[in-house]
Amino acid sequence: MGSILITGGAGYIGSHTVQVLRAQGAQVVVLDSLVTGHRKAVPEEVPFYQGDISDSGLVRTVVEDHGVEAVIHFAARSLVGESMLKPDLYFYENTAKTNLLVANLLQLGVNKIVFSSTAAVYGLPEVVPISEEVPTNPINPYGLSKRMIEESFHWLEKAYGLKWVALRYFNAAGASLDGSIGEEHLPETHLIPLVLKAALGQREGIQVFGTDYNTMDGTCIRDYIHVLDLAEAHVLALKALERQSASGIFNVGTGQGYSVREVIKSAKKVTGIDIPVVEGPRRSGDPDVLIAKVDKIEKALGLKAKYSDLETIIASAWQWHKNNPHGY
Repeated sequence: MGSILITGGAGYIGSHTVQVLRAQGAQVVVLDSLVTGHRKAVPEEVPFYQGDISDSGLVRTVVEDHGVEAVIHFAARSLVGESMLKPDLYFYENTAKTNLLVANLLQLGVNKIVFSSTAAVYGLPEVVPISEEVPTNPINPYGLSKRMIEESFHWLEKAYGLKWVALRYFNAAGASLDGSIGEEHLPETHLIPLVLKAALGQREGIQVFGTDYNTMDGTCIRDYIHVLDLAEAHVLALKALERQSASGIFNVGTGQGYSVREVIKSAKKVTGIDIPVVEGPRRSGDPDVLIAKVDKIEKALGLKAKYSDLETIIASAWQWHKNNPHGY
C-alpha cells in the first residue's frame, strides 16, 4: 500500500508504532504539533510535519505529497486531571479536531483509520475482566471525548464508507528494547516512570494512593501492556482493514493485572535500588481492579503479547530512563 500517516507520531505510543511499522518495511509520514510530542523520538529519515490535525491545508499537502492511503490517529490530549479542569479543551482538541481531520481525509479519498481510544470510556465497570460489550460510562471528559469519536465513526461509515478500528488501551508501559525511545510526559502521571524516577533519585520516593482496596495486597490492580505490543496491535488493525475486515472496537491489554505494590517490588528488583514508598489516602475515582478481556483482539486480529511480562516492561523502561535521565 501507499504511505501511512501517523498523527501524534512523536508521542510515546506513536513513536514506537513508527518504529514497528518501519521495521516491517512500511512507508510512514508523521504529523505532530509537538505540544506533547518530541521531535527526537522520530528518526531523521522519516518525513515529519510539525502542525495541527485541524490544519486542512497541511493535511491535504501531506496526503497528496506522500500518497497516504491510511491513517493511525494518536494525536490527542490525554491527562484525566486536566480534562476535569478544562473539559472544553478536551472536547475541542480531541473530539472536534478529530471530526475535522476525518472529514478532510474522506474528501481526499482516505477512508481507513486506526484510532487511539482508551479504557477510560468504561468508567467504573461492574464486571472484571472488562469486555468490549459492557456499557460505556466515562467518569471524566477525557474518556467522554474519546467515546464521542468512537460513536461518530459508526455514522461516518454509514454515510461515507469510513473503515475504522478503535483500540481501547489499558495501561501502556515500557520502552523500545534498543533503548532508543521511551516514555516522557510533562507532567508525568504514570506509575512505572514515576517509580523509576524515584530510583534515579529525581523524586524523594513513590506515593501509593490507597492501601485498603479489595485486592490481595490492598493496592489497585491494573492491566499493563508493553508499548511494543500495543504498537503491534495498530499494525494488525491496519492489516485487517486492508483485508476488508469489518470495522470495530477492541480492547488492548493482556488480561492480567499487577498491583501497585507488585510494580514497585519488580522495579526494586530490576534496578537494584531500594525505592522509598510513602503510603497515602485513596484518590477519588480509582477502581480496585481494571483488567481487559482480550479474547476478541486475539481471535480477530491475532494479537499475542510478546513483551508484556512485568519484568520486561520495567527493564526496558529502566534502560531508557537510565540512559535519558532528563528525557529527550
